[in-house]
Parts: sequence; structure tokens; C-alpha cells
Amino acid sequence: MVDVKNSKDFQVKLGKVGSKLVVIDFYAKWCPPCKQISPLLDRLELDYKSKAVVLKVDVDKCVEIANKYKISAMPTFLFMKNEKIIGKFSGADPENLKNCFYKFTKV
Repeated sequence: MVDVKNSKDFQVKLGKVGSKLVVIDFYAKWCPPCKQISPLLDRLELDYKSKAVVLKVDVDKCVEIANKYKISAMPTFLFMKNEKIIGKFSGADPENLKNCFYKFTKV
């Protein structure tokens, strides 16, 4: 997992991904559901390491990025391929997260 520092850092990291799936985890350190889903996100990133990259965006530190993508709940997962959004959902839903990794790495 890669922690994003700011908007410029975010753009640089997006540019280095290539054709892999990008999973952006919008979270807050104080958010219990974010902490709850984090171990699963770690496992999925390992399982899909050749096909996906996870970027973690702390909404309290990276307000500009959160606003750009209209993030209003945490955690929110945004799925991108070639810098285009292909999926998004909010909430610590393990089955949905697993299904999205599976579905979007097949695209």
C-alpha cells in the first residue's frame, strides 16, 4: 500500500501505475470501519499484486483529493483503470471489496 501525501504526489503515483487497476482507499485514522477493513485490503493487495495497486488517501490530510472525488463517507473505495473511474463504493463491506478486486482486475 502506498500512502499519498498530497495532490501532486497523488498524480505522480497515478502516472506510475501503468495499466494496473488502481484501488484508492479514502480513509481517516479515527474511523473504526476503516481500521476494520484494512487487514482485508492488505491481503487483497498481496493476492493481486501483479494486477493492482492500492493508494491510501487520508481524507484529513488530503482534503483537495477527497473533494475532487466527492468523498463524503469513509471508507470509500474508488477503482480506476488508465486514470478512468470504473467503480466506487462506500463502507467496510468485505464481500463487495473482494468482488470488486476480482471483477475489475479482469477488465
